[in-house]
Amino acid sequence: MLVIGAGPVGLGIAKSLTERHIAYDQVEADSDVGGNWYHGIYRTAHIISSRKTTEFVDFPMPPSYPEFPSRGQMLDYLRAFAEHFGLRENIAFGRKVILVMPRVDELWSVTFADGEECIYKGVLVCTGHHWSKCLPSYPGRFSGQLIHAKEYEGPEQLVGKRILVIGGGNSACDVASEAARYGETSELSLRRGYWFMPKTIFGKPFHEVLPLATPIWLQRLLLRLLARVVVGDYRRYGLPKPDHRIFDHHPTLNSELLEHLKHGRVKPRPDVARFDGDRAEFVDGTAGHYDLIVCATGYRLDFPFLPEGLVPIRNEVAQVYGGSMLPGYKHIYIIGTITPRYGFGPLLSEGGALIANLVQLQDRLTLPLGTVLQAMGQKPPSSAYIDAGAAMRQLKRGKWLLPLLVPRAERRLRRKLGTSPSKRIERPHAPPAADLIVY
Repeated sequence: MLVIGAGPVGLGIAKSLTERHIAYDQVEADSDVGGNWYHGIYRTAHIISSRKTTEFVDFPMPPSYPEFPSRGQMLDYLRAFAEHFGLRENIAFGRKVILVMPRVDELWSVTFADGEECIYKGVLVCTGHHWSKCLPSYPGRFSGQLIHAKEYEGPEQLVGKRILVIGGGNSACDVASEAARYGETSELSLRRGYWFMPKTIFGKPFHEVLPLATPIWLQRLLLRLLARVVVGDYRRYGLPKPDHRIFDHHPTLNSELLEHLKHGRVKPRPDVARFDGDRAEFVDGTAGHYDLIVCATGYRLDFPFLPEGLVPIRNEVAQVYGGSMLPGYKHIYIIGTITPRYGFGPLLSEGGALIANLVQLQDRLTLPLGTVLQAMGQKPPSSAYIDAGAAMRQLKRGKWLLPLLVPRAERRLRRKLGTSPSKRIERPHAPPAADLIVY
């Protein structure tokens, strides 16, 4: 098996495979573990989930860490996790995958940037979804500097500049707040209304206020009431009202932005209409002049090393079954493409154990697991944002329920398909088998 990526997801999966004695290689294009925490987040970032909801279940963060650890602390934690569980020795750093192809013999051909090709029984894709930049397009041309939030590294990029931040998510509010402190001016352009929530409520981190077992409808009701009491009407800050229910999109957790708005250090703007030199015109007819525009406009879900169409994507959601599998293919796992309303540690601890179970279960089946789950009536996720409590319950149930139900469902499906059922499953993008070493 091959694990691609050594960020939090890749490390969590590698640990679970190690515990189940499942042989694997792991590759990472960067020179160290950490994923986004190593190469894709500005230096001054802190997590928005708390220490308690982010740490792995069996590897607590140091008690000296604050409730919202910094980027540097998160990176140190992930390095310590890899060392503690002996994961680093299996990671090949600076090893970039450029092509993964299914073969007709149900194995996987993997081509690396140096031209080497290897054959693996399976591939676990743990490359994350916060790396392929999504940039907006507006009429006209901006003559200043325009960057994506992923290219923002620290406050030195803001000093003395007139700054416009486009977007209303967590990164947008962090950069706008830093621009309020270091820039000449800071303005925030919003295309729609967002739910802005404080990082702490009643002295507790946002994600710890309500137990995981709280039904989603009750979470929405209570948090809406809390927002009304703690924040009030967003229009009093110059912000548009949210155009969706809480949790239909990820809420923005930022305790600084609303204060900067009230102090006049951040000026709200509507959506951009067009650019003209250093001038941005907005849809309400107003305009401003800027030196730097930071587009905190999110990311696209992308798998450039997989054949186009192998992983169907709808509304930036991977259409996978059982959280990671594709119909028609054995041992391809697309992991970590959703955004839970929680930290990664507890979910990865449960999810990694489930993935290891599924790898072993697939070895006992004739048909691809994704095909069987599809036949059982499972559906791909409809949203990239999931309720952590519901996800945790599904993961725990899946660990013991799927090994019981899937073999029975597979036998029924094999009878339905008749003789040589595996040959009746369409597998596009599969080149012929070759005599290569299988890992």
